[in-house]
Amino acid sequence: MVSADKAHTVTDHHRSGVVLAGGYSTRFGEVDKALAEIDGTPMFARVVDRLSAVVDSLVVSCRDDQQPAFERAISELTLDVPVRFALDLDPDRGPLAGITNSFEQVGSTYAAVVACDMPFVDPAFIEFLFDKAVGHDAAVPELEDGHRQPIQAVYHVDRTATVATRRLDDDDRSLHGTLSELDTVVIPPTIVSDHTTWRSLSDLNSRDTFDRVT
Repeated sequence: MVSADKAHTVTDHHRSGVVLAGGYSTRFGEVDKALAEIDGTPMFARVVDRLSAVVDSLVVSCRDDQQPAFERAISELTLDVPVRFALDLDPDRGPLAGITNSFEQVGSTYAAVVACDMPFVDPAFIEFLFDKAVGHDAAVPELEDGHRQPIQAVYHVDRTATVATRRLDDDDRSLHGTLSELDTVVIPPTIVSDHTTWRSLSDLNSRDTFDRVT
């Protein structure tokens, strides 16, 4: 079910998911990377399907010109959760703006954020991140190279939105900078690899990477 209605009531009794899909795919050629297909299914739809298994509602962050194609992409899925669209009012401001805008429609205390180019996202690992985030502002996996992966992570909605809004008002779009101001639980690589595969954290944001991995 797709709805444009906003949810304002916050409760501890369910979990939400946000799919970030508003980028312009400049490294992917002329095709919107979110719609690039793996085994006949667009990456975007694969992320929605997998994330829907562990949340009670979903919000898709995208541009208004993307929404019709995205609605078609998920129309073939059998989803048991409602899906809303949070349209970018000021496109191309980066993932932090997309997260902040989407969180206005999130009705839970915590929300998982996953980029649309992570088609192998592991629902069980997202559940693990939800568990680790409890009592904190965020739970973020650390990659083998030492970098953190903030676009497959779980966030405390209100606290993240407060910090992110202030930073965006100062024209600071850094998601990593926002994390530095939050009480963030960093999941080290040794723990990440105990709970999922590194493939699940792969972001296929260029055509070369997509062709190599798929």
